[in-house]
This record gives sequence, C-alpha cells and structure tokens, in this order.
Amino acid sequence: MSVKPTKAMVLAAGLGLRMRPLTDNMPKPLVRVAGSALLDHVLDKLGDAGVEQAIVNVHYLPDQIIDHTKGRTRPRVIISDERDQVLGTGGAIVKALPLLGDAPFFHVNADTMWIDGVRPNLARLAEAFDPARMDILLLMAPTASSIGYGGRGDYAMLADGTLRKRREHEVVPFVYAGVAILSPSLFADAPKGEFSLTRNFDSANEQGRLFGLRLDGVWMHVGTPDAVQAAERAFLASVA
Repeated sequence: MSVKPTKAMVLAAGLGLRMRPLTDNMPKPLVRVAGSALLDHVLDKLGDAGVEQAIVNVHYLPDQIIDHTKGRTRPRVIISDERDQVLGTGGAIVKALPLLGDAPFFHVNADTMWIDGVRPNLARLAEAFDPARMDILLLMAPTASSIGYGGRGDYAMLADGTLRKRREHEVVPFVYAGVAILSPSLFADAPKGEFSLTRNFDSANEQGRLFGLRLDGVWMHVGTPDAVQAAERAFLASVA
C-alpha cells in the first residue's frame, strides 16, 4: 500500500552556525546554490511531487523566509512562526500538527539538496510507504557517493528496508538525507515544548516500524560554505 502526501513539513528554523559567515545576516535556507535558494530547491521538488501545502517553520531571521515564500502557490506555504521559542525538530512538528492533518506527510529539512536519478525520490518514497508496517520511512543516502559528507553514517539497512542505528565507534553505509514520510500517529503522546525528532526515530526503530529507502541519485551535504561550491558543481553538471 502506498500513500500520496499532499502536505509537507519543512524545517527552516535552524541557526545555520556552521554556515557562517554566509548566515550572519541570512537564514541558511536562503543560501543560494546554482542560482536558487536551498529552500526553493526543496519546495520545487515538493510541488513536482503533488504537495499542495508546505508548512515551513521559522525562528532565525524569520521575516526573510516569510517574505521569500509569500508569493508561492505550488506548493502554498504556511508559516509556523517559532521566533519567540525554540521547539527543536520534534516540537516543531507537534506545533504544526493541526495544519498537517491526519494523513502521512513529507518531512524535509530546508537545507537538504539532492539530484534525482531516473525517478523522483519523493515519488519513490510515497510508493514505498506502507502505513500498515511503517510509522517512518527515511530517504537514505549511501555515504560513499554523497558529496560533502565525511561522517560515520547513521544506519545500516537490511534488504527489506529495515534500519539498524549505528553503534558508537561503528561505521555504517547510509546517512539520513533529511527527507522522510512520517505518520502523525507518532506524536499522539508527544510532549509539549522542545524535543528532538530523534526520540521518535529511536522509538519507531525499537518497535520495528522505522524503514529506509535508498536514494536514487546523489545527495549533497550542504553544511559549510565550502560545501556550497561542491554542491553547485554537482548540480550544474547534472543539468548540463
């Protein structure tokens, strides 16, 4: 059984500390790569996937993101304003749940960037998500072919998509690409205020309801000013 999300949660509230000095006077989602803001790369892909409404949370320099997105219609952007509070990745979703509704939704980091392969990865995620078996389906990028990533990975992945979290000092072959489908039922007993979405990932993992889908294409970790240039080269080469 597949789903077809029409709503998305886009996390755009981070401080972008590692991206300084580019983020001294600009929120990280508005940093430009290949002529477009990181946020626009994400919103364009969501629009192409049939998403009608994107809830974008804001905290750092929020008015810049509000002004940047106010003319968008595909998808239509609704701002979840967190300028006076810090909610974390989990608390941000809880605040936005009344806007997200009861159906599974896309969850995307505003600063993630990827090049699709033969088929769009958002469409592949929607086809692969099975609500009967899954609460979370993460898009997983192979660490070996990702651009700008030098970490130890996040998960090992079995043939059926089941994920196993990396143990301390272990190296695993997949990193979470910042794109997922989540079921709202995950947050039925969630606390109010600030908390990390990682606790939901871990809980779903323990219950056997956390799965992954291997990204088809190339993921770019755009975390520092130097990584912007590497991502730009890869993106421009892909459209040449």
